[in-house]
Amino acid sequence: MSDETLPRAAAPPRRRAAVPVGVMMAMAWLALILAVALLADAIRPFGITAMDLRARLQPPIGFGGTSWAHALGTDELGRDVLSRLIESIRISLLIAFGATIIAAVFGTTMGFLAAHFRGWVEQVVLMLIDFQASMPFLILALSVLAFLGNSLPLFVCLMGLYGWERHARIARGLAIAANAQGYAAAVRHLGAGPLRIYLGHVLPNIASTLIVAATLSFPEVVLLESGLSFLGLGVQPPMTSLGNMVGYGREYITRAPWIMLCPSAVIVLTTLSVSILGDWLRDRLDPTLT
Repeated sequence: MSDETLPRAAAPPRRRAAVPVGVMMAMAWLALILAVALLADAIRPFGITAMDLRARLQPPIGFGGTSWAHALGTDELGRDVLSRLIESIRISLLIAFGATIIAAVFGTTMGFLAAHFRGWVEQVVLMLIDFQASMPFLILALSVLAFLGNSLPLFVCLMGLYGWERHARIARGLAIAANAQGYAAAVRHLGAGPLRIYLGHVLPNIASTLIVAATLSFPEVVLLESGLSFLGLGVQPPMTSLGNMVGYGREYITRAPWIMLCPSAVIVLTTLSVSILGDWLRDRLDPTLT
């Protein structure tokens, strides 16, 4: 019997790569943070402005504190740190998510305009991209907030201007490549308009790359919001954010370090988790890395 007539052993099924432990921990932390943000009103034990001067600077459990009513201690005005931390997580995530979505939508739109019209439109978009990339965003943010004042919608829109040039560069390059391929040209010859071509055919094919770019810019927005709030130009009282809590807690770092350490730990863990998840998504979704 020849070798050709012998039955061949079935190839073993390919096993999908397991999710690394670090990525699973990052997902678990982000899920916890999202749950806290969504259920903030239900799980917050006290109001964020409720003061108890008799319990001011009370240490948390594990640092000499004995009251479970204030598990993370109190601040200089007797306000519950845990309640303010829960509210700060919600406000900071609202700003970060809103700013990331604005930057992704605006940047992708500008990139598509540059790829479609080319010519002077493309040159104008590229000039805006270069200007945005060369201009220190912190100085721009300080100028806008100093002249126009501060409100939460304005602050979210301002944060949305950060990083849009990154999405514009990616969208422009991928859209130009898609226009040079057969499927975009075929749809165009069938009579489809530009809106249908870009939203219905080009965008779904480049969405994975844009999602990865958004996950990588998200922690930068969190840190930028924290820095501006730390300087007193971000979220204003009576609202609170993670950076706002760090800014107020720096004056009591020697007497009551828990006021600043709790929000600082949340900032570090959240940005680290998003970065880990973004790197993993890039490795899984980017075809050039497989």
